[in-house]
Amino acid sequence: MIVSTKGRYALRMMTDLATRQGSASLREIAQAQDIPFKYAESIMSLLVRAGFVESARGKNGGYRLTRPPEAYTLAEVLRETETSLAASDCTGRKEADCPRAATCPTLPVWRALDQTVNEFLSGYTIVDLMG
Repeated sequence: MIVSTKGRYALRMMTDLATRQGSASLREIAQAQDIPFKYAESIMSLLVRAGFVESARGKNGGYRLTRPPEAYTLAEVLRETETSLAASDCTGRKEADCPRAATCPTLPVWRALDQTVNEFLSGYTIVDLMG
């Protein structure tokens, strides 16, 4: 599993929002995190769709987290931004799709690795990234 730029930027954007008092404009977040504005737009769209972030219009408008920063695990944010957190194609799809699943000697290793990665990422929250 390799975390893409999209996943890394999403974590930075969520952390940026968590450190601010109130809302922030997307332009402010993108500039502060040195993320191209158009790319930040597409990532923010994913975060809004996932219900992690909400937007408000008006004088005090902008984006803000919908929950406290400690309520977001890194695993859940990355699941929204990454195609898969699976360590292998074998575990990233349904076992029924693999004709060798019942006899594959390596499948238990990939399952254990996936479980370890998920547990590791689930053990950290946005608060842990705030320094």
